[in-house]
Amino acid sequence: MESEVEERAERVLSEVPSWIWDGKTLPVPVEDIADSCFGLQVRDVEDLRAAPGVPELPADATLSGLLLPSVGEIWVNAAEARAWPPRRRFTIGHEVGHWCLHRVDGAVWCRAPAVDPEEPEADPRPAYPPEESEANQFAAALLMPAELVQRRYEQLRRQDADSCFPRLCSTFQVSGAAMSRRLRRVV
Repeated sequence: MESEVEERAERVLSEVPSWIWDGKTLPVPVEDIADSCFGLQVRDVEDLRAAPGVPELPADATLSGLLLPSVGEIWVNAAEARAWPPRRRFTIGHEVGHWCLHRVDGAVWCRAPAVDPEEPEADPRPAYPPEESEANQFAAALLMPAELVQRRYEQLRRQDADSCFPRLCSTFQVSGAAMSRRLRRVV
């Protein structure tokens, strides 16, 4: 299924009109893709628990984002978005992944640890429902297209190996955890 998810994200990127993204400029404009290609409005919301269809959650549980297919909206945790802009981008990509891979009628909500977990070394990673892992794979492939990651990695590594990794994160505007996992997959 991993290769199917990767192929689906590549297909989405290949179908993005050039006036939105030229296929090479970084970072990939994930919010513009969500809006212009899928009609999904992205909203930063302070309390995601107010969304229709969200179940009762423990007081300490947080949501990173949710997809409301019936109204064509992606809600992003506003506090996380302010604190971690790369997390916001990954959450949007994750919810676009749900839209492309798992379209359903009701709300799809994603708890914070399921979206771009911060601990890449955590072993073993918590078992997520398959749909959450697939949405993460889709987001990674959408935000960090394999060919662009490989090409940029080689360029930066030749220039300055010590600053390669932070510059990759900055160029793609993703977290270190997300980039680390992506590099292991595509380089």
